[in-house]
Amino acid sequence: MSGQRWRPAYIGVGSNLESPSQQIAAANRALGKLDDCGHSQISPLYRSAPLGPVNQPDFVNGVVGLMTRLEPRALFEQLQAIENSLGRDRSTQRWGPRIIDLDLLACGSLRVDEEDLQVPHAGITERNFVLLPWADIAPGFVIPGHRNVISLAKEAPAEPPIERLDEK
Repeated sequence: MSGQRWRPAYIGVGSNLESPSQQIAAANRALGKLDDCGHSQISPLYRSAPLGPVNQPDFVNGVVGLMTRLEPRALFEQLQAIENSLGRDRSTQRWGPRIIDLDLLACGSLRVDEEDLQVPHAGITERNFVLLPWADIAPGFVIPGHRNVISLAKEAPAEPPIERLDEK
């Protein structure tokens, strides 16, 4: 059920299988069709080495900003539905290769700490492949419990190796 108030939400998008840039484009189109959401910004894409198992292709990552009236749980469920519709296989190993990954990074100033949902997303302040694209679209956004995105991006770890792609 949607709330009354519009708030910014940021979604991490990533893929390292089956033409990752095309998978991200398909996810972006699906995000643009969500009820109670207005699609507003898409970051440039970045290529980075994977975290976790190293025997897999590099990831392509970005961040999508949108305005939503959905509560975090409802938005999270919509993101999982998009992943499922695009062929996400949840039976594979954690941090393994995936066709699409949509992570709810933040939802306004709200905080959620549940078994399957943490908002802000756990570990984002240590992930250059999240902070760098996020800083491209919302440098001044203050991550609840942290600082603004740009200050965290400036201090982002150098690992995994990362490069900005020319495409968007």
